[in-house]
Amino acid sequence: MKKYEITIGIECHVQLATKTKLFSEVDNDARGKSPNSCVSPVDYALPGMLPRLNKAAVEMAVTAGLALNSTINLKSRFDRKHYFYPDLPKGYQITQLYSPIIGPGYVELPSGTKVRIEHAHLEEDAGKLTHFDTYSLVDLNRAGTPLIEIVSMPDIHSAEDARDYCKELWRLMTYSGVCLGDLYNGNMRFDVNISLAEPGAEKLGTRAEIKNLNSFRSVEHAVAYEYERQSKLLDRGEKVKQETRGFSDATGKTTSQRSKEESQDYRYMPEPDLPPLNLPESLVEEKKKSLPLLPSDYRRMFGGLIPENILEILLDYPSLMQKLAEVDKKFATKVANLFSSVLLAEENASLLNDPLPSKDQLEDLISMQENGDLSSTAVKSVFLKFFDKEMHFKSTETIAKELNLIQENDTDTLEKIVEDVVSDPACEKAVADFKSGSEKVLGFLVGQVMKASHGKANPATVNKILREKLK
Repeated sequence: MKKYEITIGIECHVQLATKTKLFSEVDNDARGKSPNSCVSPVDYALPGMLPRLNKAAVEMAVTAGLALNSTINLKSRFDRKHYFYPDLPKGYQITQLYSPIIGPGYVELPSGTKVRIEHAHLEEDAGKLTHFDTYSLVDLNRAGTPLIEIVSMPDIHSAEDARDYCKELWRLMTYSGVCLGDLYNGNMRFDVNISLAEPGAEKLGTRAEIKNLNSFRSVEHAVAYEYERQSKLLDRGEKVKQETRGFSDATGKTTSQRSKEESQDYRYMPEPDLPPLNLPESLVEEKKKSLPLLPSDYRRMFGGLIPENILEILLDYPSLMQKLAEVDKKFATKVANLFSSVLLAEENASLLNDPLPSKDQLEDLISMQENGDLSSTAVKSVFLKFFDKEMHFKSTETIAKELNLIQENDTDTLEKIVEDVVSDPACEKAVADFKSGSEKVLGFLVGQVMKASHGKANPATVNKILREKLK
């Protein structure tokens, strides 16, 4: 048993996928655009510029709250959080401290563990600093991006659960359509608070916060490193400092950045330029009715049909799960296997950027395999051809015929080929061996029939005919 129990709380910043920013009518998608090109007088805080609240951001926050099994507060308000930083021209951030839009909720992990959500609030993002050896450059394209910050309760007690919680949050936000989910470009960022205490202790230990983690692996590794670091300090009788730390993927270590601020250090005050936000109950009900299928819905839908390990892999790809939900359930298992073993194979990863096959194509493909028209190898070949732009709108049968992959199932035709093979002097010994009780030579004879049919014979039918002929 480990000497110390680890307690983890996670704050997750989620960039909302709105067209414009939270308080200005400026493009919210700065990917590939020049620095400081997606800005307005509101974003760089010219005197007298007033914020105007983005309705779409509010609606997305409601949707996100429903995905988190949270209560939606019909009355909320904005506050100012004061701090000076070069990428925050106003000198304060508009956020929600006292009355957030999203109340208590929970996230259920694949293991069944529930992590409670304390609240989630709307706020604007700051800009971005790019550091060089002797100077830093400020890019305000991100300033004013609408965020929700999801604050968990300290319910997580292992690096693995911390990783799974962050992944499930990512799934919930992308499935609900409120976030693009591009971790590499910071669409979601995780701040992980970690403290250690002896088992059964009434009081939690002093926490350290690891800032701006943007991958599930980083979360897991940062937690594991912090456990070891804090354990060694406590074993030596030293105290853990309450501080903000950074994590390096290259070294696998956390390093101190600054002492951790408390809420009073930010001098919070009500935002005077925005009135309280009053939502109609009808808006919440409308968003509840239009909420897309979430991971928990797919787990209920396919539980018992698709092996759990395959289902959890596919849940990382919302488009694949949406396609699975379209096909008839009797085909779901085999379609899921095609997705996981063929489409997600490393050499086919680029195909995920192409349109997926239609429901009819997938169902016909499985039907042709079950009817013996296509071998398992041919099924993979036809499946991959679905992604060819020239083949994308053709039927499964047409593609299979064009590839000359449809198996020969005509019994009379196959019996004639089998007779030719059995009577061939080159197969005389194999025939004699089989009649003497050697089962393994049957594979050789099947192979000869397949060769004579140019690979088009149905192996199962050939096997059956051979056994009858050689009795």
